[in-house]
Amino acid sequence: MQQHAVLFEALELPCGVVLKNRIAKSAMSDSLGDGTGHPTSEQNRLYQRWAEGGLAVSIIGEVQPTPDYAEKPGNLVLNAQSDLEKFRALAEQGGQNGSQLWLQLGHAGALAYAPISSPKGPSALDLPGLRCEGMTQDEIDRVPMGFAETARLAQHAGFGGVQIHAAHGFLLSQFLSPLFNKRSDGYGDSITNRMKLLLNSIEATRAAVGPDFPIAVKLNSSDQLEGGLGEDDAIQVVAALETSSVDLIDISGGTYFPGAKSASDSAGRGPYFIEFAKRARRVTSKPLMLTGGFKTRAQADEAVRSGAVDVVGLARALVLEPALPNLWMANQTPEPAFPRFSEAPEGGITAWYTMRLTEVGTDNETGDVGDLGQAISDYDARDATRTEIWSRHFGRQAGDLD
Repeated sequence: MQQHAVLFEALELPCGVVLKNRIAKSAMSDSLGDGTGHPTSEQNRLYQRWAEGGLAVSIIGEVQPTPDYAEKPGNLVLNAQSDLEKFRALAEQGGQNGSQLWLQLGHAGALAYAPISSPKGPSALDLPGLRCEGMTQDEIDRVPMGFAETARLAQHAGFGGVQIHAAHGFLLSQFLSPLFNKRSDGYGDSITNRMKLLLNSIEATRAAVGPDFPIAVKLNSSDQLEGGLGEDDAIQVVAALETSSVDLIDISGGTYFPGAKSASDSAGRGPYFIEFAKRARRVTSKPLMLTGGFKTRAQADEAVRSGAVDVVGLARALVLEPALPNLWMANQTPEPAFPRFSEAPEGGITAWYTMRLTEVGTDNETGDVGDLGQAISDYDARDATRTEIWSRHFGRQAGDLD
């Protein structure tokens, strides 16, 4: 057997769906929506490129049930007002070559993009760089219902599954984190209470899509912030997911809290959260996926071969080389050539990779790293344009729910 063959073994999920191999494109905010919450031709082509490249599954980051708490104006919005035919085209192109295309169900909560929303989280916060109102009980109750309806529409449009986003400091992650969640009701204090909204969201989503449709959860191993979600509490969440109807637990870490280090700032060459994955394996029989820091075929192979995880989640590596799974299967390109940036401003590297996604979606990528400052400028300009489109299209400040 070739050393890397384990990556290309099929995996049957608890719902019965079979992934053709163990390589996933983890959710990224590609910012390729058109500003009205709909996919673009560039986005369709991007996910088609990844499907052609041999992935088992791609996950589209931050698809919103409403326009009210978006992470960026390039997010998709899938609800009863959406043009479902445009989503069907995306599902068809991204689901080619035996690849699954899943939507990540998002709600940015306290981290909602302020120019198009009124951020709200578990509790009111007034901190440097972060201010939000606390959510009412009615607003909390709408969250599982919104996820469930978007999942139902995703299934109807032909997508292969959904992932509920409970990581990286977005809403469900905020409820899990004592740093964000200061509530004294049934959603606060103990981790049992703090995970209630996540479990309710899973239950509502499963009721909407039935038993045969994949539901994944993305979960932080820790927030990597003092006072945030720690590994011991995260392990309790994993243990609780064991008795849920979830089909795949995607482990990551880090929080987009102002000034916080990102997961990609973690020490070493990665993968970043493998030790937590080994702990998680001891408390659940659910398939585990690990996202963060995989840079080489050898790392990916070892993570699966060791039994620590069942699926490896790649992001930036697939931005650099969309056909990486096919190349690995052919025993080529063991490690993509990662660009090196010195003294990049906060958010600068994310901007560079996001603009690179646009190049891939237009079949215009080159080996030239280009100018980081220009990438940041282009990224900011596109956000500004789509913020204007978003505000005109939705006709109000998001967050004004009534």
